[in-house]
Amino acid sequence: MSPSSPSACFTLENVSISYGTNVAVRGVYMQIPRGRVTAFIGPSGCGKSTVLRSLNRMNDLIEGCSLKGRVLFDNQDLYSREVDPVEVRRRIGMVFQKPNPFPKSIYENIAFGARINGFRGDLDELVERSLRKAALWDETKDKLKVSGYSLSGGQQQRLCIARAIAIEPEVILMDEPCSALDPISTLKIEEMMHELKKSYTIVIVTHNMQQAVRMSDMTGFFNVTANPDSDGKVGCLEEFAETEMIFNSPQQKATQDYVTGRFG
Repeated sequence: MSPSSPSACFTLENVSISYGTNVAVRGVYMQIPRGRVTAFIGPSGCGKSTVLRSLNRMNDLIEGCSLKGRVLFDNQDLYSREVDPVEVRRRIGMVFQKPNPFPKSIYENIAFGARINGFRGDLDELVERSLRKAALWDETKDKLKVSGYSLSGGQQQRLCIARAIAIEPEVILMDEPCSALDPISTLKIEEMMHELKKSYTIVIVTHNMQQAVRMSDMTGFFNVTANPDSDGKVGCLEEFAETEMIFNSPQQKATQDYVTGRFG
């Protein structure tokens, strides 16, 4: 593996992640470029969400989860003892599969995280800017004091994205952010992501092949293979390349079979 490229946001070096004694994914080498959208695709159980969560140490919150290898962010080992995982999660935001707004007003959903992270500027301006970036301002500007729970599922997901943006991260991770949404809400989030990629590095897990083609610059195809150390299966990174290559001229037969719908 070559040294980390200056344009690499993340570099994964021989990363293996286990839950207790069960190895979920092993031997991942990858350089995720800065300022682009990278998609992780693959069948269920292949480790793509596990790898995504390793990029901001969300797996630390799962009892028994351990990581071997190195995950570099801006050439710094995210798992070194000197690194504060709370600061990692501020710089690398996360949007989950199911919208999870705080039980607060729309305004406070945005302001709360910024406030506890030490924001000292104009909160009104921050709330408006974040909601605009999430393409939600026009729909919420007249009801900012209303509960975030009053919004539709698609609006709640955009509120969660606005909340992530408000603490001014460098990276936004998205774990199947559209899987529970209708096609119109999905389209709005995809349009928003096209704008966000101008300002952020984005890494997304998706089961939607068309979404990966539409949204991403790079695609990593994860697969499930036999675990040489047990009778079970383990996730692996089968292929990582520009999205156009993954879908039009993949190097691995398994990638070809997956993107053409032969399995998965």
